[in-house]
Amino acid sequence: MSEIVVVEPTDGDRNRASTSGGGGGGRRSAYTTTDQRPFTRSLTLGREHVPEPFDSEKLPVTLVSEIQRFLRVANQIEIDEPRVAYLCRFHAFEVAHNLDRNSSGRGVRQFKTSLLQRLEQDEEVTIRKRKEKSDLRELRRVYREYKDYIIKHGGEYTLETREKLIKARAIASVLYEVLHTVTSAAGPQALADTDHARSEFFVPYNILPLDQGGVHQAIMQLPEIKYAIVIVGNVRGLPFSEEFKRRVPYMDLLDWLQLCFGFQKGNVTNQREHLILLLANSHIRQTHKQASKLADGNVDELMKKFFKNYTEWCKFLDRKSNIRLPYLKQEALQYKVLYIALYLLIWGEAANLRFMPECLCYIFHHMASELHGMLSGAVSLITGETVMPAYGGGFEAFLSKVISPIYEVIREEAMKNKNGTTDHSTWRNYDDLNEFFWSPDCFQIGWPMRLDHDFFCVHPPDDSKKKKSQRKVKTQEEEETINNNEDEEMGGQPQATVDEPPEQKWLGKTNFAEIRSFWQIFRSFDRMWSFLILSLQAMIIMACHEVESPLQVFDASVVEDVMSIFITSAVLKLIQAILDVVFTWKARCTMNSNRHRKDVLKIMWAMIWTIVLPIYYSSSRKKYTCYSSQDGSWLGEWCYSSYMVAVSCYLISNAVNMVLFLVPSVGKYIETSNTRICTVLSWWGQPKLYVGRGMQESQVSLLKYTLFWVLLLLSKLSFSYTFEIKPLIAPTRHIMTIGVKNYDWHELFPKVKSNAGAIAAIWSPIILVYFMDAQIWYSVYCSVFGGVYGILHHLGEIRTQGMLRSKFDTLPSVFNDCLLPPETKDNKGLMWLCTPGFLKGLENKKGGVLKFAIVWNQIISSFRDEDLISNREMHLMKIPISSELLSNQVRWPVFLLANKLSTALSIARDFVGKHESLLKRIRKDKYMYMAVTECYESLKYILDILVVGDIERRIIAGIVDEIEESIKNSSLLKDLKMSELPALHAKCTELIELLVEGNEDHHYEVVKKLQDIFELVTTDLLVNGSRTMDLLNIDQQLEGDTAEFFRSLEPELFASMHSIHFPLPDSGPLIEKVKRFHLLLTVKDKAMYIPSNLEARRRISFFATSLFMDMPKAPKVRNMLSFSVLTPHYMEEVKFSKKELHSSKEGVSISFYMQKIFPDEWENFLERMGSEKVDEFEDEVNEEDVRDWASFRGQTLSRTIRGMMYYRKALKLQAFLDMAEDDDILQNYEAIERADDTLSAQLDALVDMKFTHVVSCQIYGLQKSTGDPQAQDILDLMKRYPSLRVAYVEEKEEIGAGRPVYSSILLKAVNGFDQEIYRIKLPGPPGIGEGKPENQNHAIIFTRGEALQTIDMNQDNYLEEALKMRNLLQEFLRVRRRSPPTILGMREHIFTGSVSSLAWFMSYQETSFVTIGQRLLANPLRVRFHYGHPDLFDRIFHLTRGGISKASKTINLSEDVYAGFNTTLRRGFVTYHEYMQVGKGRDVGLNQISKFEAKVANGNSEQTLSRDIYRLGRRFDFFRMLSFYFTTVGFYFNSLISVIGVYVFLYGQLYLVLSGLQRALLLEAKVKNIKSLETALASQSFIQLGLLTGLPMVIEIGLERGFLNAIKDFVLMQLQLAAVFFTFSYGTKSHYYGRTILHGGAKYRPTGRKVVVFHSSFTESYRLYSRSHFVKGFELLLLLIVYDLFRRSYQSSVAYVLITYAIWFMSLTWLFAPFLFNPSGFDWGKIVDDWKDWNKWIKQQGGIGIQQDKSWQSWWIEEQAHLLHSGITSRIIELLLSLRFFLYQYGLVYHLDISGHNKNFVVYVLSWIVIVVIFLILKTVNVGKQYLSANHHLAFRLFKAFLFLGVLATIVTLSLICHLSLRDLIVCCLAFLPTGWGLILVGQTLRPKIEGTGFWHFTRVFARAYDYGMGVVLFAPLAVLAWLPIISAFQTRFLFNEAFSRRLHIQPILAAKKKHRS
Repeated sequence: MSEIVVVEPTDGDRNRASTSGGGGGGRRSAYTTTDQRPFTRSLTLGREHVPEPFDSEKLPVTLVSEIQRFLRVANQIEIDEPRVAYLCRFHAFEVAHNLDRNSSGRGVRQFKTSLLQRLEQDEEVTIRKRKEKSDLRELRRVYREYKDYIIKHGGEYTLETREKLIKARAIASVLYEVLHTVTSAAGPQALADTDHARSEFFVPYNILPLDQGGVHQAIMQLPEIKYAIVIVGNVRGLPFSEEFKRRVPYMDLLDWLQLCFGFQKGNVTNQREHLILLLANSHIRQTHKQASKLADGNVDELMKKFFKNYTEWCKFLDRKSNIRLPYLKQEALQYKVLYIALYLLIWGEAANLRFMPECLCYIFHHMASELHGMLSGAVSLITGETVMPAYGGGFEAFLSKVISPIYEVIREEAMKNKNGTTDHSTWRNYDDLNEFFWSPDCFQIGWPMRLDHDFFCVHPPDDSKKKKSQRKVKTQEEEETINNNEDEEMGGQPQATVDEPPEQKWLGKTNFAEIRSFWQIFRSFDRMWSFLILSLQAMIIMACHEVESPLQVFDASVVEDVMSIFITSAVLKLIQAILDVVFTWKARCTMNSNRHRKDVLKIMWAMIWTIVLPIYYSSSRKKYTCYSSQDGSWLGEWCYSSYMVAVSCYLISNAVNMVLFLVPSVGKYIETSNTRICTVLSWWGQPKLYVGRGMQESQVSLLKYTLFWVLLLLSKLSFSYTFEIKPLIAPTRHIMTIGVKNYDWHELFPKVKSNAGAIAAIWSPIILVYFMDAQIWYSVYCSVFGGVYGILHHLGEIRTQGMLRSKFDTLPSVFNDCLLPPETKDNKGLMWLCTPGFLKGLENKKGGVLKFAIVWNQIISSFRDEDLISNREMHLMKIPISSELLSNQVRWPVFLLANKLSTALSIARDFVGKHESLLKRIRKDKYMYMAVTECYESLKYILDILVVGDIERRIIAGIVDEIEESIKNSSLLKDLKMSELPALHAKCTELIELLVEGNEDHHYEVVKKLQDIFELVTTDLLVNGSRTMDLLNIDQQLEGDTAEFFRSLEPELFASMHSIHFPLPDSGPLIEKVKRFHLLLTVKDKAMYIPSNLEARRRISFFATSLFMDMPKAPKVRNMLSFSVLTPHYMEEVKFSKKELHSSKEGVSISFYMQKIFPDEWENFLERMGSEKVDEFEDEVNEEDVRDWASFRGQTLSRTIRGMMYYRKALKLQAFLDMAEDDDILQNYEAIERADDTLSAQLDALVDMKFTHVVSCQIYGLQKSTGDPQAQDILDLMKRYPSLRVAYVEEKEEIGAGRPVYSSILLKAVNGFDQEIYRIKLPGPPGIGEGKPENQNHAIIFTRGEALQTIDMNQDNYLEEALKMRNLLQEFLRVRRRSPPTILGMREHIFTGSVSSLAWFMSYQETSFVTIGQRLLANPLRVRFHYGHPDLFDRIFHLTRGGISKASKTINLSEDVYAGFNTTLRRGFVTYHEYMQVGKGRDVGLNQISKFEAKVANGNSEQTLSRDIYRLGRRFDFFRMLSFYFTTVGFYFNSLISVIGVYVFLYGQLYLVLSGLQRALLLEAKVKNIKSLETALASQSFIQLGLLTGLPMVIEIGLERGFLNAIKDFVLMQLQLAAVFFTFSYGTKSHYYGRTILHGGAKYRPTGRKVVVFHSSFTESYRLYSRSHFVKGFELLLLLIVYDLFRRSYQSSVAYVLITYAIWFMSLTWLFAPFLFNPSGFDWGKIVDDWKDWNKWIKQQGGIGIQQDKSWQSWWIEEQAHLLHSGITSRIIELLLSLRFFLYQYGLVYHLDISGHNKNFVVYVLSWIVIVVIFLILKTVNVGKQYLSANHHLAFRLFKAFLFLGVLATIVTLSLICHLSLRDLIVCCLAFLPTGWGLILVGQTLRPKIEGTGFWHFTRVFARAYDYGMGVVLFAPLAVLAWLPIISAFQTRFLFNEAFSRRLHIQPILAAKKKHRS
């Protein structure tokens, strides 16, 4: 290898290492060989050198972007041109060496060594195969070959040529780079011989090939693209353009901006394409306007969209917009495009700043000012020089000097979050930093930005001195710039030079602080709580006055008392004012003085009214001034008091609000106007914020949701008054009068009067129910209104296959109305009146039936491709395509006509009557008539083709004429013997079967069948014989050749070789017609059984139903809005791997599982693969096909991408139908399946302009570099779908850089490899907030179009739904509410609900929410937001307003919903459309579902604290606020209240029972016969109404599938324990919601999205549900047992059951539901394994690195981690809640026999002494175990025996002396066990104080004992039940009932598990 010498570069001659600009170069002196030694034979002796590809994919991250293309090309050309491949690899080696000479990068040394070895191996062998004399000539020859090929074939469109061209361009581009380097090294002469022009054969591109080589591609020929390119390329008249053109020869506006402002090249390239596509799509929709207005019109439209937020921001801050346009139209157009391009370039490079829209407005504001200065040639007044950008146009200047400083602030603030463990108020999130730019103070930052401004301070004041040295200090030049250039936004004089920068201070929160408190719910929805509290007070007063009718309220005494509610109102307003100050205290630094003054004034004002109203009320009671009206007016006498006057003054502000509510347009104007008077009017009501203004709805919408809530509130208040409040008044009065002196315990507050404790115990749960039962009423009204709304909008128009069959003939008409673009001209006149009814609409669109048939067949083909139907079903369901369709003569699918012919023949055979009656009966069924007609016509047509003999044809024609004459004369029944028709049917069937087979050997059989048919017709069928035969006989006699005629006729009719044409001609249409005729004759299935697959039926029914719904007319594809789909992906499954498919720890592989769950689809798959259904299918079916089949049935990325790519297929089909004429459609409709012609290329170009799909695979680069198989799966998807794009974040260690460099990269598949298209450097790691929104944000810059659909990676789509996408996009152009919508909601179908009962419950629950729930939210309630997927966003609206989600850590855990909040706050609005749906996967196992529920509950608790909820709750009008509350956080808060209500009720009952109050009160009631008191105490059971009903679910199922099915399903769900599941999930929601608000700890919980339901171990279930369900279940159980023990003597069992039945159900559900819903939960083998695992887990010591699933200790520490970071208030609340466990001991010790009815407090103290003694004994045993068990084993055992005997002796002694009973021992356990748990909770809460002491160790030991005990108690009944085989069978049945009902094979799955275990 002496020839290869890598020399050091010299200063005189330096070559670049690569054309992409990385690294230094080196002088090449070794590309040409100088050594003339002969080749060594050992290299080639005995074998031919077979080159192996060098791995070009697994490369060091630091080198991959620079050298990968050379290695790939080397592999591609190695076989044909080995020497050139060698030179490419050598070039790659030299580039790598120059980039990293010291091999310091990760993996670089190994790579260079490997490549060098390969070069040594190939050198001599490749020289021998060289075709030219030198390497230079060899390279030049190969390069020219590729160049000539490109020039020759550049304009061709076939797919094969296109792919070869792409490959040739890529190779030529690389060869040029290598050739240029070799030529430079070879010397000046060689350099002179080569091409001097830089080769741009292959410039990577996304959609538009804007390089010179792409001009011939179809997309570049579109006139709108050409138009947009001309506009963007217009640089005429721009300053510095001549100078810049020397640097960039083909410069456009974006290049000019790059050179001025220093944007990145990748960003410029990306946004260039983005802008061109936006301009082109906008342009094509305005073609109806005049040409002169065209250029400005679409650009003006874009300007308005892009800068609406910016202009509103300027208006809000009272600043003048810096978008300034000249008067000349041509210049103005150029300026407009420049401003749009500038904004796009800022946005495209802003990275995490994209979440801060007003920060981007600030940056754009200053850069637009600089841009205007440069364009206008402005001169600085100070320097006298031309205005230039402050940051210049240096390399990456914008990123490093503008974006990075702000990014660092975001990042450092986010780091203070510490993964959600820090309080929200201690760090600034995205919203805080963005809202700083809502204040004029933001302009103090200046431009260039002053980095010493407080905005850039990220540490609190106490740390400022430590951190000051780390701040960047301005250079002298920056100071001069700041001082010399007056900032126009500062509005003041130039600042004096400051020697020392002022000390920075941390600004703190901005406008809002997220404080963790339940008071946030009151603060955000104060009007609702005030209304409920005041209503409660008023109703109690009315009940006390025994008001029976509404008119009684107007009695003077009642009115006076009721009006006391205004005093309560004043108090509530005072609380609200105080809370506002307290909760915004940490944001005080960023609030202006006006806000502070207003807060103080509000408190003072509220305090004044709180004092004044009670004074007036007390002083004016019973004092009225009355007036009597004259003339007997209806007013009569009316009175008032001074208090009423005061109340009237108090209500003035409410009156103003009422007027503004009733006239929303006035309120909207006041809030959005900047006029002085409006500012003054709105000052008091709301803080001046940029968002949340002008959200009022229209008058009609206001009326609708007001009516909804008025009805609901009237129902709720009437029910509460009648059944909750009024019945309790009388018992309360009795209780207050009963004097109880003898308590059963030591009463701590004996002097409290009126039995206040009893009253509180009775009223508390009722009041809690009162506050939450509006949620139940909302469910009821939601069901009713949503159901009515669904009916009115044609939901459920087609619910069954029978309904589809009956309406199928109307589908073409509605299809054409909805899905075909309207024709521009219609000259048909009145001809359509003459057509049949169901075809009238089709005449309006030429070829309408044809287009419907084409689309229908494509849908059916997609069903077949997805294996939903078999080949036979596909043929039965397709519509034949023929020229008949042009005249609207439809031949319907065979599945509609199936069995119709047989039925008609049966009718005709037995029919007695007239011909007209028979015809009428057959015509009554239109499909039967069509079947008969078509069969008759088909038979004639086939015989006409088959029979070619002259005589035979004459005979057949004559017979046909006879039959048709009989039909015409209505004498068919007389002339034909109908009983012979079945025989004729059988003969025809046999004949057609032979024709279908087409076997030449069957010629004789065909002849025989024809003769049989001829004989049957002429002899048997025709009553009087055939007149044709008679005529032929006469003719032959006249010719005198009778004998010869008969001799030739009878034996040889049809027998001659020339009589029939068999086999039939090989014509496609003819063969199809014969096959269809055969199907019509033979198919006996009824239509409602085709297709047999349930999913196929559902999809067809929904598609047909949707065509009857209200949807906008479809535009042509060319005129539609363009859109993108964005799918975030992290580590989820891409495709099931081979290993996953065929192996599982449970013994059931995914492959086996799928085959059993989808048996029909598996059979269809095998049929499609051409394989038989065999067990060993692996030998016959490709493994990759099996992987695909299984993956398309799981929740995988491949399923999602396949579904989304249906958009492309649908658009291509629709574009073809738009472009082609009818004749062309008939001839070329198959072109949509091909991709190798010009038409297909044009269709692809059009679709590329309209649709892109970007998958944000965040860690794809890492997966690829580590060899993760998922990377290859993603690449395979890109190769399968060429229009798919993958974006990922690359982390690369740059040589010499201090930290890694991060880049956003976009990839596409080119030549079988992933090709980098764009690379945009980031200021740092993007993932500083929540993962999913950050992942979406980094990739959103690569999306295109005017709309953006967010799709999660567990979703699916269907071709028939994709066809409606352009209709849905038209909703953005529908102006509603004086503005178009900004988010379009869609339906989701849950596709995972088909197997297990849990999945079924979840799918129905989810379906009811995404249909009936969201339908009502959108209209009339107007509070629908964004719930994740698959909503469509107005892309430009959202990219200028913060994106499609929020990303602040923890607070934005439910990131999606904040997009809806943000949209609404910024005056957008959300609609919901049910005519289109996508698929959605949900979790299928209880553990997965619970994790998901926990995540959502966590997210809702964080929402409760958020500024978005606060602002919406305060800014919505009252009724819209109610809608908002009950459909967001209110649902979770009411769930919590209902659970708390159960506890309050039980603890109240416990207090009544243990204190003796209940017995005393009931005995008193019996003595005095007070029934109402017993009723009041027993009426608590209706608290269980809190367990929400499934009414919305039933209504929705009824709408879509019929109410009989709905009731059936509901009953089935109850039998399958749906109530158990929903009660259990209720507990999950309430636990995590309450705990997170109190302590925090919200986090993302990955569920795994697994498709297979497997057994979960007991340990795993215990870990998941111990604290959320088991502990609470045991507590409820304990409460019920204690209550039952001590109420028996005086209360009946019936009353007890009535009171507690639902609570028993809840407690048992919470304890045992995880095991009921656990597959194989009662299998004895599993039980044994679980017990061993449980014991191992509970005993395993924890520590660093030991996971929760391995050790109880690790789990226990993690389980209470939320308490570590909890605030002092939360800890106090936790301690107070823990005190409830000490109530048991206090109450029960006084009920012991040993206490002797002593009520002294000493009894309670003695009980604590007993506890201490027990603890000491346990501690003694524990210490003894440590010190004696090892060395003194016998002594230790004797010691334990002594202790045991001592305890036993003590118990015996106490029983003899002090009457200690067995009951006492049981009661002691019930008393002391809760106390122990209470002590554990106290210890956990005080952990920071006691962690270093022995108390903490004792707490841990004690907690382990309790957990072990609870585990044993739970395990015991499971083990007992596992002994009974029937229990396991029952569990399997209810758990997999859905599968059994579909005849699926669950038993083989379970059997496989057992087989594996054995």
